Amino acid sequence: MEYYISKTVAGTFDEVVPKVKDELKKEGFGVLTEIDIKTTLKNKLDVDFKKYTILGACNPGYAHKALQAEDKVGTMLPCNVIVQEREENKVEVAAVNPIASMMAIKNPKLEQLATDVTEKLRQVVKCI
Repeated sequence: MEYYISKTVAGTFDEVVPKVKDELKKEGFGVLTEIDIKTTLKNKLDVDFKKYTILGACNPGYAHKALQAEDKVGTMLPCNVIVQEREENKVEVAAVNPIASMMAIKNPKLEQLATDVTEKLRQVVKCI
């Protein structure tokens, strides 16, 4: 099982990032964190890197249910979605596969939640 769901699309990085945020919102996710890897690596290490952003997405309803089922599941939240420039006008969007990450936790209450969230993230990636 892949630990991520991904798709490469035509467009610029600056066009795709807002589309991803919009699709996440449609599926009930908010973006809690946004990490600009290119800028961070330039500032911290003085290295050049491609355009690469990590969006920390959270669906509050599912997060609440997961935390009620397993209090340490917070170590795996939020669901990360990356947007990275592959080449000019080619951008990859990839999201964590919650089913794969939840396999590490032996709690049957999380299985359906992970399946539901995975389907929502698949829909996000599909619609980009």
